[in-house]
Amino acid sequence: MEDDLADLLLRTTKRIRHAQSRRLAPLGLTPSQARALRVIVRDGPLRMVDLAGRLGVVPRSVTTMVDGLEAAGLVARAPDPANRRSLLVRPTERGRDARARMAEARRASVEEVLAPLSAGQRRTLRDLLAVIDAARDCG
Repeated sequence: MEDDLADLLLRTTKRIRHAQSRRLAPLGLTPSQARALRVIVRDGPLRMVDLAGRLGVVPRSVTTMVDGLEAAGLVARAPDPANRRSLLVRPTERGRDARARMAEARRASVEEVLAPLSAGQRRTLRDLLAVIDAARDCG
């Protein structure tokens, strides 16, 4: 049963990611860039190394993500006043607007994948996933 459950969870997660990728494409964002922008809007301004830590990636990966976001006008880099050798990444107004559109794309993607479930089943699934998520903080 555990193998079936693991396979089902992985396939469902993959379907959600594909749906999100399709919905993010018109915004000119990859899922990785969207995730980085979410963190920057929520927690910014951030040093690149702190952004990498929050995303769980190596700093050089963040550089590529931020390069793309900056080229699109969604974030800006500026020297950190506390340490001029470091750069802070902060969202632009355009980045904040994109974040709102990304949130809608994310909701629509999940809605698409979970469409076969009733409202009660969705609440149950959400509650069960919340228990699993909360347990990660305990161990």
